[in-house]
Amino acid sequence: MCLAIPVRIESIENGVADCRVGEGDTFIKASLMLTEGEAKVGDYLIVHAGFALRILDPKEAEESLQILREMARSVEGQEHLADKF
Repeated sequence: MCLAIPVRIESIENGVADCRVGEGDTFIKASLMLTEGEAKVGDYLIVHAGFALRILDPKEAEESLQILREMARSVEGQEHLADKF
């Protein structure tokens, strides 16, 4: 099972976005070739297997990140993970 985490585009070069995962220090690269519309720096994406599947509304992205933070806080001993989302 895969859990999609919103990623934020930090830069774009040659159709590939460099994205920050949640609010942590992890970055991934995502091809933009499958997205509808034009993605830009600051947009949030849902990524699977290296491809951006869609551009997220900022409110939707923040709601998803908040749910992930709450899930991390609810797992005993894993509260420190909440700041990664």
